[in-house]
Amino acid sequence: MPISSGARIGPYEIVAPIGAGGMGEVYRAKDPRLGRDVAIKVLPASFSADPDRLRRFEQEARAAGVLNHPNITAVLDVGEHEGAPYVVQELLEGETLRQALAGGRLPARKAIDYAIQIAHGLAAAHGKGIVHRDLKPENLVVTRDGRVKILDFGLARMTHAEEGVSGATNLPTATAGTEPGMVLGTLGYMSPEQVRGKPADARSDIFSFGAILYEMLAGQRAFKGDSAADTMSAILREDPPDISVTNQNVPPGLERIVRHCLEKSPEQRFHSAHDLAFDLEALSGTSAARPGTAGPDAVRAAVRFPRAWLAVSAASAIAAGILLGHLVWKPAKPASPSYRRLTFRRGNIGTARFAPDGRSVVYGASWEGQPIEIYTTRPEGPESTPLGVKNADLRSVSASGELAISLREHFLAGPAGVGTLATVPIGGGAPRSLAEFIEGADWTPDGKELAVARYLEGRYRLELPVGKLLYAAEHSLRAVRFSPRGDRIAMFERSPQGASLQTVDLAGKKTVLVKDGIRGQSLAWAASGEEIWFDDRGERGQFVINAVDRAGRVRTLVTLPVGMLVHDISRDGRVLVERYESQPGILGLMSGGERERSLSWFDGSSLAGLSDDGKTLLIDELGEATGRMGAYYLRQTDGSAAVKLGEGRAMDLSADGKWVLARVSGSARDLTLQPTGTGTPIVLDERGLERVTAALIFPDSKQLLIAGAETGKKPRLYVQDLASRTLRPITDRGYGLSERPISPDGGWVAAYGDWNEDMFLLPVRGGERGSIPGSRDLDLIRWAADGKFLFAAVTGSIPARLVRVEVATGRREAWKDLAPPELSGIIQVLPVFMTPDGKSYVYGYARSATSDLYLIEGLR
Repeated sequence: MPISSGARIGPYEIVAPIGAGGMGEVYRAKDPRLGRDVAIKVLPASFSADPDRLRRFEQEARAAGVLNHPNITAVLDVGEHEGAPYVVQELLEGETLRQALAGGRLPARKAIDYAIQIAHGLAAAHGKGIVHRDLKPENLVVTRDGRVKILDFGLARMTHAEEGVSGATNLPTATAGTEPGMVLGTLGYMSPEQVRGKPADARSDIFSFGAILYEMLAGQRAFKGDSAADTMSAILREDPPDISVTNQNVPPGLERIVRHCLEKSPEQRFHSAHDLAFDLEALSGTSAARPGTAGPDAVRAAVRFPRAWLAVSAASAIAAGILLGHLVWKPAKPASPSYRRLTFRRGNIGTARFAPDGRSVVYGASWEGQPIEIYTTRPEGPESTPLGVKNADLRSVSASGELAISLREHFLAGPAGVGTLATVPIGGGAPRSLAEFIEGADWTPDGKELAVARYLEGRYRLELPVGKLLYAAEHSLRAVRFSPRGDRIAMFERSPQGASLQTVDLAGKKTVLVKDGIRGQSLAWAASGEEIWFDDRGERGQFVINAVDRAGRVRTLVTLPVGMLVHDISRDGRVLVERYESQPGILGLMSGGERERSLSWFDGSSLAGLSDDGKTLLIDELGEATGRMGAYYLRQTDGSAAVKLGEGRAMDLSADGKWVLARVSGSARDLTLQPTGTGTPIVLDERGLERVTAALIFPDSKQLLIAGAETGKKPRLYVQDLASRTLRPITDRGYGLSERPISPDGGWVAAYGDWNEDMFLLPVRGGERGSIPGSRDLDLIRWAADGKFLFAAVTGSIPARLVRVEVATGRREAWKDLAPPELSGIIQVLPVFMTPDGKSYVYGYARSATSDLYLIEGLR
């Protein structure tokens, strides 16, 4: 009997019915304890007639309740009402995928977007050992803001067949458990093993996923017969028609993914939903900076202004840098090294190492736009041989030939990126996963242990062995390498001022060899163990390979006309390097304009600010044209010539375009306010702070928002009054800042915590901290003029997918997609600046050209 409005189920007050079906009735209800609306699904009373079945239902529902993922409907509570069990879930506003498909097939782009979200949700559940077993369009909800939510994890496993519909091809059937011989699922979306009554695991969900993706693209079901028997026969024996028969706009790569999901044998399908999500994202061009696939560079505990260097490992032309400040202790010897090219395909290199024999080379690469995988080659011939380890990049090769790899990585140019650490023999085999969120790893010289850099439990960590903290860092760690003697580990520690090169001994003691300012990406120990070689930029911005000894003395080995990354050095002194090129740029569209205009200036243009009237642009130049120290320029968005304001790094442009905030050259803390017209610069000596990592001008130009740290204390946010120069902390911890985080009235700062937290709202004048619901996947661009909305970009998307977000509710609506006309090689579209009304905008981008491996001999 239906439950009337106003009735209570446990502590919940029924508001109105939502729907009913074979699984029972669903109601909208109010939770008076938290003042929120929820959805209550009251299951048939027959569930309680079987105590064992009821027990299993409660067990499954509680298991589903541990899932916390943006693409899985949250299970909030379970209970029993008048003999019938019920489950309480978050209330979703939107439509089921079945309703979305009522009008026919979806555009390929939208289908891929939905598919990626579903795959991420499945991966999260499978990682907890939970399999859906009844995935179908009716169990997928598309919310009003475009989020796909998977319904009924833990419930699908418990559902039974509806009576009297045995001839329907959408027949829901199930078993109370997982016993062989019992049919479980929904005909049309069931896997072959489910049809046969065999146990269903995560690969069964992947088959169902494939049937759903097929339907989204083709506009018809993959398997549908005149009767249930015909449908079951099709699932077991037939392949669905080619999608191109009904939809010629589907890329061949996408159709291959669908076919791979719909393999009859579970062993021939994708091995995991993680792999499936990776392939879909590689096809779409999206980034790995989403929860579950992203790591330290996407972790928002780090200050995020300026933003341009994030996730653009090879684009060192736009990386942060200041003067090296170390003694050059020995002049570079004249050298005539020889260079031999090892790779000849079009694509990008990940990480490369010499094999134990000292001749062969093992490397990760993404060729011709395909997912990254691992190859081996030798200098004697041009061919590279795949090792059969796909969706992975190399990290290290042990003395015995064991590979340390990073699974399910999206390609990031250069030896960077975050993934799941695994090991696999060099001869191939199934990878064995060890740990998540690994950014760097290297074997000990004896090959018995691994040192790893990772972000875990709110800390950047160097671990030896995996899981045991050796050193806690303030910033992310890169390029972890053991010395040949096994006594020290070398690495870069990144900060907004650039990278420092340091070593940590086996007791966890750190020694800084080159302080903040390195603009390179990779390093390797010389065979002697006395020096570390690393790539960097010279005084005039040219590419160099430097060496630093254990005392911190630096020398230049070679100066190069193109970028070179140092990957490895063999025992006989041969050097494995990667040649790369990168191309940053700036595009913009002004109010009333018809097409975007290039607003780049020299070879290393990085976007730093835009005035609120959209007329004035602030540009950082960090390429060869301006040298190592860089320079900052003002340029009018009408395309007129740029005007140099000073050397160093610009940090912000005031809303009225009258002031530029920059870092005093060579200082870690001091700032300067420079007028864009006539007037005298104001130097701000931040003596209360040991360092400043970011600084922004308030909308009224009377205060500064500063991210920094006092001596011996942790980072936090401060407000500085420009009249009195007083510095006042407004938080007790550090937060990440983006382009325009301050509200128009100056009362709130939108900031980032960790990667799995929503965007915070921090009060400037005192009060309780708030947050923006559902914003953890967003990168803030700016507040809208009314202070009620934000403009933001969906993390990692290429093109940059911009949305307009209501601050109070988190409700979002699509606003605009931004990207250069030619997407080939684009690895980032950020930062974005716009006017408060959204009518004018500018954005930066980074394009990675192809890269190749070279072997250098004779470099000393």
